[in-house]
Amino acid sequence: MVKLLVIRHGKTQWNLDKKIQGQRDIPLCAEGIAELETCRIPGEFSAFQWISSPLIRAQQTAQLLGAKDLSLEPSLIEMDWGGWDGYSLAELRSKYGAAMTIEETKGLKMCPPGGESPADVAMRVGRWLKCLRHDTIAITHKGVIRALKSLAYDWDMTDKSPVKFDWSAGHLFELDTEGMPAPVRVNIRLKSA
Repeated sequence: MVKLLVIRHGKTQWNLDKKIQGQRDIPLCAEGIAELETCRIPGEFSAFQWISSPLIRAQQTAQLLGAKDLSLEPSLIEMDWGGWDGYSLAELRSKYGAAMTIEETKGLKMCPPGGESPADVAMRVGRWLKCLRHDTIAITHKGVIRALKSLAYDWDMTDKSPVKFDWSAGHLFELDTEGMPAPVRVNIRLKSA
């Protein structure tokens, strides 16, 4: 079985400002870089291949974590948040009121205007997983990892997450022959450099 270790990119200024950045190509901020400079991938994953979202924040994260022969994978790009890009969740709730509350209850079917739903992201990621043939470290985004979590735990995102993920840690999945992920270990601490 193929193993997949997924890691979210380091912090950007928009993360610190709690803004939705979606597919905007925003680099890591100084704080994000400083945090990653103290981290390394545990040795048990040293033979894994490296793949990254094409967005600069993911590529920078991979490089700071010691990626070798990094490949870019468009399927790992963050969810397209459409018209919600650049806003915080609090701002969206204030702007749209009850309509936003209703949208948030849709789980996988929630869809920002002009963007993607988490179900769309899960389908995109699922197609990529079916083609994965080597143990892989994937540097990606929260929306993509949540979509992967929805597949692995049969979670429709309408209720609380079945498992709490530490967004600064790695999460290991195993893929069956059809590319369906199953959780192996979550919240794998990135070793200090």
